[in-house]
Amino acid sequence: MADEGFTHPRLAAIYDPLDPDRGDLDAYVRIAEELPARQALDIGCGTGVFALLLADRGIEVVGVDPARASLEVARGKPGSERVRWIHGDATGLPPLRVDLATMTANVAQAIVDPQVWRATLRGACRALRPGGLLVFETRDPARRAWEEWDRERSYRVSEIRGVGAVESWVEVIEASGPLVTFRWTYVFAADGQVLTSDSTLRFRERHEIEADLTAHGFAVDDVRDAPDRPGREFVFLARRPASGRV
Repeated sequence: MADEGFTHPRLAAIYDPLDPDRGDLDAYVRIAEELPARQALDIGCGTGVFALLLADRGIEVVGVDPARASLEVARGKPGSERVRWIHGDATGLPPLRVDLATMTANVAQAIVDPQVWRATLRGACRALRPGGLLVFETRDPARRAWEEWDRERSYRVSEIRGVGAVESWVEVIEASGPLVTFRWTYVFAADGQVLTSDSTLRFRERHEIEADLTAHGFAVDDVRDAPDRPGREFVFLARRPASGRV
């Protein structure tokens, strides 16, 4: 299940205005251009920001997400007709043969159930053509990013066109082993409505991810630093071998 921040229509509608700087996607665009990719699958596409960036470059894109409200936002954007939007996840995709599959931002970590994670890797591998590339990022657990997620550091007031002022902040609810649960709170000044969205992320070790990828049909080409968060994240580039069964 997707979090309320993606499934609640009022929260999905303000997701992009609250996070307008998507410089984190630049590295993915460069990878798509380097391949070069002609067809791409964006797993956990959300409001479609990255899928539309690829479509703008002439790439045939499939965007899949379990949050219907986020997909409705994506479908309402200019150029959305160039993307094939699917309500669901990577465990139940139609037959595809793409050059590139991606999980940007927190998507990989938001798949916390080990069985669903393994099924997602299998689904991504099946969707790729032989020689195709899966690219995703995940935070380095050693950096303990959640220790910085508190109200004092995250509180802000955003003026959103057509919505008005929105207060927002995040607080950690629980950190237990590899799982960290946190809550975003949103206060809409226009009518005083308060909405919350709880999320859980799994912080996997690098060696654990590499083992999972290998076990599910991938060859790990590279593990890079995230340009927008140097020293804090891993970016995995894993290739479906040109031969062999998946």
